[in-house]
Amino acid sequence: MENGIFIGGGGADYAEPQHLLLNYANRHGLIAGATGTGKTVTLQILAESFSARGVPVILADVKGDLAGLGQSGSEGFKLHDAFMDRAGRIGFSDYAYRSFPVTFWDLFGQKGHPVRTTVAEMGPLLLARLLELTEAQEGILNIAFRVADEQGMALLDLKDLQALLVWVGENRKDLSLRYGNVSTASIGAIQRRLLVLEGQGGDKLFGEPALELHDLFLTDDAGLGRINILAADTLMQSPRLYATFLLWLLSELFEELPEVGDPDKPKLVFFFDEAHLLFEDAPKALVDKVEQVARLIRSKGVGVYFITQNPADVPDDILGQLGNRVQHALRAFTAKDRRDLRHAAENYRDNPRFVIEDAIREVGVGEAVTSMLERKGIPGMAERTLIRPPSSQLGPIDEGTRAALIAGSPVAGKYDRTVDRESAFEILQARAAQAAAEAEEAERAEEEAEMAEREYRSARRYSGARVSRSSSRSISSRSRSSRSDSVGTAFAKSFARQLGTQSGRAVVRGILGGLFRGR
Repeated sequence: MENGIFIGGGGADYAEPQHLLLNYANRHGLIAGATGTGKTVTLQILAESFSARGVPVILADVKGDLAGLGQSGSEGFKLHDAFMDRAGRIGFSDYAYRSFPVTFWDLFGQKGHPVRTTVAEMGPLLLARLLELTEAQEGILNIAFRVADEQGMALLDLKDLQALLVWVGENRKDLSLRYGNVSTASIGAIQRRLLVLEGQGGDKLFGEPALELHDLFLTDDAGLGRINILAADTLMQSPRLYATFLLWLLSELFEELPEVGDPDKPKLVFFFDEAHLLFEDAPKALVDKVEQVARLIRSKGVGVYFITQNPADVPDDILGQLGNRVQHALRAFTAKDRRDLRHAAENYRDNPRFVIEDAIREVGVGEAVTSMLERKGIPGMAERTLIRPPSSQLGPIDEGTRAALIAGSPVAGKYDRTVDRESAFEILQARAAQAAAEAEEAERAEEEAEMAEREYRSARRYSGARVSRSSSRSISSRSRSSRSDSVGTAFAKSFARQLGTQSGRAVVRGILGGLFRGR
């Protein structure tokens, strides 16, 4: 089909060939099924098909299997005969082995190009979700972001946020009058969560150079869309970090891309694997935001496909917007499993040739109940479909091949080195240094005044010399002026003097955050 991508068919036994129409591919989709039923292969063949039509793709490689997209399948593969047999059964006459252009990304910078964002770009809502903050703690985080904006302090990495939170704590009385209560207990809780995040490797997510979105929309010289593969096998050890990062990326696409209406094909397709992690214990505000993004991002030419074990993992309001569906087998061992199975079957258009609930329970590995949007966006009738075999390598690639693909990437070298420009941490550090210098100057001036006073008294006591009334008046005036200054700025001078002494240096560390003493 000219304007569609081939998903599979049913051979001579049943089912019409299934095609995903490109002009409806941005109406989103769902790939669901129990573990081991073929979800990953379905994701792989969809990524191949979109790439072949010039559509860039973003996906997460949770198990390391999808790296094979960058290398061609081969006749020596043990499933070669099975692949060829299936291609023949479903009428896939154009089937051939080939590789696809890939760009590897890795938050930790080990299996791909480093991918970063800044604390400011992440924003308080997603950071609060990432740190699992309470409503009160999220409020303080919002205050910190507001202060940073008002004072022109860039929030780039975790040390910026940590330093700013300490400053907020030091100035909590003034800030509480303006923004509401700022408690040290809540600030301490946020700082502890930041330490945990740092220990999980989350500090590598924040910094510069930040990811430029246009690097996700590249095509190769032949016009094939590049498949952006995020290495997530290590990242999945911190599931909240994984889900929040992908949600941030999706929200950035939503915010930055212009409206394009209904294009002939998507500008980008985004696959969200392990989608249940996005919605587990998610506050309503976050679910509402995801729903808004899913509803509106299609008009910006982006298709979003959720991959999860059970359709029940996705809230109904979002599930209702997923027009293209591939449902692999679901098991029904418990009462809850049977309820979920009925719920999954109810989301399909009935087919008089079979009972959908039975079909979802009975389909084998590599087989699915599918429903694709038809002309005018009407949901297609449910069909039992044998999924087409992949053209690229099934399974992981060796480290040498991965290194070669990374070195040949169009963004090679662009994100490798971090840049630490002036931001909140450096600004607060400079302010503390300036305060220390001013404190030393004030202390020096006061000591000089006190010394002059002592010299005057000593001269009267031991020499009996008559000091001119004008000199006495001048010295006394200087002393009184110094004392008057000290009284008038008692808090500032006292605090500043501390900054200039050995104990003052400890206060400087307090301003910048005691968390950094061990650095």
